[in-house]
Amino acid sequence: MQHRLPAIFIADSLGLDFLNSIATPVDTPIDWLDSGDGLLRWLAQAKLVPADILDELKARAMPGELDEVADQARALREWFRGFVRKHMGRPLAPRALHELDPLNRLLARDEAFSRISRNRHGEGNRLELLAMRRWRSPESLLLPIGEALAKFACEEDFANVKACSGHACTLVFADRTRRRARRWCSMAICGNRAKQAAHRSRLKNKH
Repeated sequence: MQHRLPAIFIADSLGLDFLNSIATPVDTPIDWLDSGDGLLRWLAQAKLVPADILDELKARAMPGELDEVADQARALREWFRGFVRKHMGRPLAPRALHELDPLNRLLARDEAFSRISRNRHGEGNRLELLAMRRWRSPESLLLPIGEALAKFACEEDFANVKACSGHACTLVFADRTRRRARRWCSMAICGNRAKQAAHRSRLKNKH
């Protein structure tokens, strides 16, 4: 099944990778958030939610509950896509803050807390402070997504956000190349297609 293909993570930014959770990698559009199960798979691949939490929430969910959360995730995605498209290509101005009210309302629902724990990497006998979250319902799955979008809005230079130059490609990315010369979501996909098209064009012009 097409929606079981691995999700695409090429954006160099988790917030933009979330926008790329619907794409057309070959010929047919794929929405990795097309269902509750699709949302769980995407969150697992994005490493946004621990696997045991995903399993627990899936086991506790009422019929159709995860599908409703996936609906909300898709609505969040398309709202944020509009925000990014409006502001990409230039630094984000502080006056854009009011446009992020829906995201702040989502973040306000978070039940995050900290916990002192043993160092997970086994470095001596040191303790570490871990960021934790109470996962009370399937809707809490939206919280780490909201956090990723908020970090993107606050930390990313919107002047470096670009859309792939590939024909009909919908993917976006943060250009972190030295000269900000990145044009393609992937050289292996759209970059290669462009090379082949240019080659065919040259051959045609010769004849």
